[in-house]
Amino acid sequence: MDKNEHTVDSKHMKMKQQGPMGGGPAGGMGAGEKANNFKKTISQLLSYGKAYVPMIILSMVLALVGSAFNVIGPGKLSDIANLIQEGIVTGIDVSAVQKIVLVLVLLYGFGLIFNYFQGFITVTVSQRLTKKMRTEMSRKINHMPLKYFDTTSYGNVLSRVTNDVDTIGQTLNNSLGTLVSALATFVGALIMMLYTNWIMTVTGILATLIGFSLMTVIMKHSQKYFVAQQAELGQINGHIEETYAGHNVVKVYNGEQAAKEVFHGINGRLYTNAWKSQFMSGLMMPVMMFIGNFGYVAVCVVGALLVNQHAITIGTIVAFMVYIRLFTQPLSQLAQAATNLQSAAAASERVFEFLGEEELADESDKTKKLDNAKGDVEFKHVRFGYNEDRMIIKDFSMKAEAGQKIAIVGPTGSGKTTLVNLLMRFYELNGGEIYIDGTPISQLTRANIHELFCMVLQDTWLFEGTIRDNIVFSKEHVTDEQVEAACRAVGLHSFIKTLPQGYDTVLDDKANLSAGQKQLITIARAMIEDAPMLILDEATSSVDTRTELLIQQAMDRLTVGKTSFVIAHRLSTIKNADLILVMKDGNIIETGNHEELLAKGGFYADLYNSQFEQAS
Repeated sequence: MDKNEHTVDSKHMKMKQQGPMGGGPAGGMGAGEKANNFKKTISQLLSYGKAYVPMIILSMVLALVGSAFNVIGPGKLSDIANLIQEGIVTGIDVSAVQKIVLVLVLLYGFGLIFNYFQGFITVTVSQRLTKKMRTEMSRKINHMPLKYFDTTSYGNVLSRVTNDVDTIGQTLNNSLGTLVSALATFVGALIMMLYTNWIMTVTGILATLIGFSLMTVIMKHSQKYFVAQQAELGQINGHIEETYAGHNVVKVYNGEQAAKEVFHGINGRLYTNAWKSQFMSGLMMPVMMFIGNFGYVAVCVVGALLVNQHAITIGTIVAFMVYIRLFTQPLSQLAQAATNLQSAAAASERVFEFLGEEELADESDKTKKLDNAKGDVEFKHVRFGYNEDRMIIKDFSMKAEAGQKIAIVGPTGSGKTTLVNLLMRFYELNGGEIYIDGTPISQLTRANIHELFCMVLQDTWLFEGTIRDNIVFSKEHVTDEQVEAACRAVGLHSFIKTLPQGYDTVLDDKANLSAGQKQLITIARAMIEDAPMLILDEATSSVDTRTELLIQQAMDRLTVGKTSFVIAHRLSTIKNADLILVMKDGNIIETGNHEELLAKGGFYADLYNSQFEQAS
């Protein structure tokens, strides 16, 4: 289908991702994804959240102070160990030990309090920032020109609003405070170790470097398997979605074996990469334990030699046992935080790229408004193309009087739907003008133009809510009697009354409505809207003959008293149109009513006769 044959978007556009694998890895951030410009993106993120910078700084200070309290603790443990060692001969000074224990309790207690408030502030800032992002992106979507979505998939936009914003929030929440506290703990532990004994410090550092060298090798080899795992996961999701979405077609053409072979191929590669990546990932914890234990052993051995030489006391060894843990643990935290920051930068880059997209022109200066339009519509020398170098509608002129039924017919790609999109100002004209009641639509706000139209589209759009909510959609002060009258008019009332909850029946995945019943609900919605002009994209191709007749009758009732633009697919349904526009390659090649066009024996007559022959 050509671009100009996109289904007309409803006046209140909603984007809904469908499919059994919607929102899978293919739409989100990949493992190890990096920003194109890390420094610039982080600078943008800081600028975006500048209102929260004081709170972020306070959070960092609290993390710093909390880490300092935790680093001081091992020195006091050393004092307790020394008191116990001295007391083995002369008797333990319980009072002195109690005093040191009290100091330790205060130190670790204050560390806990400072870390608690640091976490509270970080969570608050991250959630407020992501809320602000989601709010601005939602506003942005409503101000984006429709042409943006011609080149960008809905899944891509949804991924930015959900996955990318979540990535930013989680990183700020988990990594920012961790980065500061880990760095402070690492530096503090190193200083205290050097202050206590440089020989044991060098021993601890060498032991840690050996362990981390091993971990670096594992991480280097595992990264490629994680990337491959994500790629294969996207492949298998896409394959399953395609296969089960077209399950009937696969069965009819006996394609099960080929589909199975493709699936098993992807599944096998996914298994191999997932096994290797998860196995190597699983080695991280044992390696970290090895690093810690190796450090403990090294410290104990060297410490024992130094104690034997009376260079240090037993308390120093006790202190270093804790210092080794405080020294090694932050290294892995820093590595994880750095990786998370890279992912957050990549996510931020995508978010800011979207927020920086060109918006629809501001209309706050427009004061003209049509409140009670009659419905006279005129196109004057309209030119339009999705790309400047390819005009789809080249020179289009026509006039429709209030209350007339205008049918637009033509082959796929002729510009039928594009014409209606221009009337609704979903796109801006390249040339010419469209008038409603003599007023150029370029002088009216889009919101005002949309108020003048009700729509029934080829693709029915229903949201998860009651039947009543779907019919009343965005219309205020609608009574139950009006809803019931609209449903009676379209022949839907009797069916609704057979449902257990009637008009309060919730339309969700469990609601068993036919395509025709869904279409009748959208027609009832248009009746409730009761705007002076109507856009009708006929949608009876997928229903049986009896339902088609019912829908057609409902559409005929809907068009009474309205200027109607009907995109016709079955020419037999527009015999009573006041004016039929026959389009081809963006131009109107014939105009007239049904009888006049048949009498001409031109393009319309050929289309009509070909459909009649197909039907017979």
